[in-house]
Amino acid sequence: MKNIKQFKKILIANRGEIAIRICRAAIEEGIQAVAVYETFDEETRHVHTANEAVWIGSGPRKDYLDIDRIIWAAKKSDCQAVHPGYGFLAENPELARACEKAGLIFIGPPVQVIQDLGDKTIARRLAEEAGLKIIHGSGILPKGQDGIDSAFNFTKKYGYPVMLKAVAGGGGRGIRRANSDDELLEQLPLAEKESVASFGDGRLYLEKGLIRPRHVEVQILADNYGKIVHMGARNCSIQRRHQKLVEIAPGMIRPELEKNICEAAVGYARHTGYTNAGTIEFLVDHDDQFYFLEINTRLQVEHTVTEAITGIDIVRRQIRITQGMPLDISQNDVLCRGFAIEVRINAEDPKQNFAPEIDKVVSVYQSPGGPGIRLDGMVYQGYKIPAVYDSLLVKLTVYGFTWSDTTSRLERALKNFVIVGPKTTIPFYIKIVQEKEFLSGQFDTEYIERHPELFDYRSLEREEAKIAKLLALIHHKKYNPFTE
Repeated sequence: MKNIKQFKKILIANRGEIAIRICRAAIEEGIQAVAVYETFDEETRHVHTANEAVWIGSGPRKDYLDIDRIIWAAKKSDCQAVHPGYGFLAENPELARACEKAGLIFIGPPVQVIQDLGDKTIARRLAEEAGLKIIHGSGILPKGQDGIDSAFNFTKKYGYPVMLKAVAGGGGRGIRRANSDDELLEQLPLAEKESVASFGDGRLYLEKGLIRPRHVEVQILADNYGKIVHMGARNCSIQRRHQKLVEIAPGMIRPELEKNICEAAVGYARHTGYTNAGTIEFLVDHDDQFYFLEINTRLQVEHTVTEAITGIDIVRRQIRITQGMPLDISQNDVLCRGFAIEVRINAEDPKQNFAPEIDKVVSVYQSPGGPGIRLDGMVYQGYKIPAVYDSLLVKLTVYGFTWSDTTSRLERALKNFVIVGPKTTIPFYIKIVQEKEFLSGQFDTEYIERHPELFDYRSLEREEAKIAKLLALIHHKKYNPFTE
């Protein structure tokens, strides 16, 4: 086709495990991958995985989010395109707009689509136009006392609970729940401050809260020629403060209901003129009614579980679509088989409100293996937990033909994982995968709140971890200090 543009190089405007993931996809496509890094990240794995790397500043964090520096790095390294990965920059239309102005191709949806769908109130209106049900909402709240009055008028009409949401929100941020007038009055200024800090936009709106809904999302791919396919659903109900902890594919709902949700997602993508990869999210109530929640105009952290059950590489299709290639798969080619679970192994202490284990060093790192095990990470033996970036070490994704195959494989993999140094979320996930409700496949967004016993685990160091730690110490000191 005449509109196909062959990339020679793409710049990855991100760090850590997602940068490594995109590097691998680009290289497999025969394209050179260019990484960016701040001074703190000079020796991290994503820098060494790429074909070349460009230093963008001393940081920390600010240079990764500096659009001018990203464009400069792409031009300096003669890239034709920029892949944002996931995170704030991936959903910022200004990056896509800057790429367009600089003659670079943004690997994602068009600028106007990102801008429109990034505004939650516009995204909701478009959902209604597309025939999707939406949860009752207030519209944007005015500032000051007028906003408080509008909020209380909404609760008088629809009752509690209600969800305060940032208009520019995403990734579970900027969401607060209120169960009474007093809580709403308390949460309003806090939500506004959080929204400004996270998104630079303090606008808020209210939604009627559902009681114990399931969070189901649909992965879609759309090319520039009108072909849109869904890749099945994912269940992301197990959350803490609206941040996903465990992601599962398929959607863990009735097949007919999942089919209807997937078809609704495709209809929404078509109505909005969407192209590239995206995720349409829904809440499902106890009557199996589903409601549009939001759309993420980027790659998701949990895309790995969809790739596991379909065998389709989402990132490579992102790159091909942006080059102008038609999708090489039809809806009939997408066969969702088996089950996959992803858990995010962070250097955090779940018992201390998931506090990050800042500056601790991974003295021993031994990962599990075997059938159906996938690891996406940047950790290694000697890795120091940064104080300036997130605490994600590795994403563990397991696949199995049945749900019981998958849960038992996850338990085995978690128990075989040895990370010595920082506390991690591993023992917390072991408790989840042994819990009866989880094993039954029945869970909702209040799962963590209903199971405080998940935090009641003993932080025992296994014998193999002790041996590995001793061997690492001997290797470092060149002798056994316990024989002195």
